[in-house]
Amino acid sequence: MYSFEQLKIFATVCECGSFSAAARKLGRAQSGVSQSIANLELAINQELFTRDKNIPRLTATGQALLPIAKSILNQQQYFDQKVESLDKSVENELVIAIDECLVTDALLRIFSNVAELFPITNFDVITVSTFDVEELVRTNKAHVGIIFADGELREDMDFFTLGQMRFLNVTSPEHPLANLTVVRDTDLKAYRQIVHRSATQKELWFSYGISSTFWYANTHQMLAKLACQGIGWALIPDQMAIPLIEQGKLVQLPVAHEKDGWLTTTGCLVSRSHSSGPVLDSLLEALQASH
Repeated sequence: MYSFEQLKIFATVCECGSFSAAARKLGRAQSGVSQSIANLELAINQELFTRDKNIPRLTATGQALLPIAKSILNQQQYFDQKVESLDKSVENELVIAIDECLVTDALLRIFSNVAELFPITNFDVITVSTFDVEELVRTNKAHVGIIFADGELREDMDFFTLGQMRFLNVTSPEHPLANLTVVRDTDLKAYRQIVHRSATQKELWFSYGISSTFWYANTHQMLAKLACQGIGWALIPDQMAIPLIEQGKLVQLPVAHEKDGWLTTTGCLVSRSHSSGPVLDSLLEALQASH
């Protein structure tokens, strides 16, 4: 019979690429790692690695079993954390990372309601770009992250959908694009684009650069301000764009392929490395109930 420890070593060898690297990461002797893999292969009567030139490479069987092993390990971790949380009192701190333009009055009301229920818990709210939010959750620096969702499943954290946000292509009323009755891709490409880019130089999949010239900013608020100055055109959330359009500072561009703007999904990431507790559970329940 195989053990959780053997599955953990199997997954670590795959992650690190060699028995020696896995041994260093796990703080074990290489011989112990090799023996554990051999015992696992004996227990399941399957070969997981070829060992040509002492480099372990997954067999077809190993490739088929690796995602299952990871899933079992994730479930074990979740079980252990749940048991730990049941024996815990209210959390002292809850860290929430949010994409800067997903901070809405409705979201803040949810935070306020949870804060009333748990007044002794300190909330740390961090606003950065979606990519930076995901990294904070992945590196255990945030319990929860609220992001624009790209549809990809993440093995190391949980996710649920929150809703959608509409984005509009805008520019200043004085910009040449503002005079067009229909704006096509070729028109957009001919003028400077103001592109949202994270601190790590990653662009959102629905608003990446398509023009020949660019300016970059890491917040949508800065994109809107630069667009108001006529520096170029930008794609920004409608809740940010509409007040500026009503004030005459921006105009919505009648883009041929997205006349009503661009809808993108928003969602919530939840760290699996932090034990859940009553505050986190209440926040997640409120977020799911709000959509």
